Amino acid sequence: MTLLADTEVAPEETAVAAARAALPPNFMERLERILPAGELRRALASFALPRPVAVRVNTLRAAPEEARRVLEADGLHPRPVPGLPEALLLPPEEREALTHHRLHQEGLVYPQGLASQLAALLLDPRPGEEVLDLCAAPGGKALHLAARMGDQGRVAAVEAARGRYFRLRANLERAGVACVRPYLRDGTRLDRLVPGRFHRVLVDAPCSSEARFHLSRPESFRYWGRRKIRELARKQRRLLLAGLRCLRPGGVLLYATCSFAPEENEAVVEAALVAMEGEVEILPLEPPAGRWQEGLASWEGHRFRPELRRARRLLPDPFFQGFFYCLLRRSPGPVTG
Repeated sequence: MTLLADTEVAPEETAVAAARAALPPNFMERLERILPAGELRRALASFALPRPVAVRVNTLRAAPEEARRVLEADGLHPRPVPGLPEALLLPPEEREALTHHRLHQEGLVYPQGLASQLAALLLDPRPGEEVLDLCAAPGGKALHLAARMGDQGRVAAVEAARGRYFRLRANLERAGVACVRPYLRDGTRLDRLVPGRFHRVLVDAPCSSEARFHLSRPESFRYWGRRKIRELARKQRRLLLAGLRCLRPGGVLLYATCSFAPEENEAVVEAALVAMEGEVEILPLEPPAGRWQEGLASWEGHRFRPELRRARRLLPDPFFQGFFYCLLRRSPGPVTG
């Protein structure tokens, strides 16, 4: 999907070579087995190329076209994004100017990657509903959920880390939303406090952040390894189960990570299906933007349940970071099919 055909970027060949030289060889070998045939070069290039700046317009306070006109009048070059109605893309060199622009400082636009902006669209909350964002900091997705709900209803934004919680609160205050309430809580235990309460739940789980690797930030991949993936997967399983148990009958949950690792994605969802056998089903999912693949059928000798093919892995390119999404529904009785 081409969004900014005239954006100046480094030649793909140079970017791929740089990524091969810098990224952990084991990571690249795994990525080649995870992604569809022919996708590795595009993925490696995305780890080295400068990315456009993605922002989401806070539609509670401004229309996307209005925000675009204001930015253009101040010498910036925003572009709309097909399939993402609230999104704008700006050239990489305008990042600092955007940070100091009044629309950002006053909460009318919020820097947020295009892949992250898909989450609220896929969960599709409605005005008046009760919604839970189980891993909410720094707040971009909670704010997007509130905007999609017209600031009507309730969004419980839960964060376990104290420092990240205060950043969440600051972002919520800047955006001027009324329906979002932040909570400093351990999300893995929330189902004990509010079981069966929410219409919709978002679990954008802490992960190995493989899709956020970038050569400009060596610290983003310096500590990557299988041990870290295994540790995170254990926490992800607890978070997903807690989120599912917080759903009311018929409620919908979106599980998401910015990791490629099947251990953090398909395997975590499958563990939840086993733990809640007959209570949860995976719903079909069609992202409205980006390039994606179905959930994996198997990984390292383990064959996943066939319904895991309904999950979606967003493929990385110069505009979208990789992401994993799976939409689940809690049923009042046994699930068939």
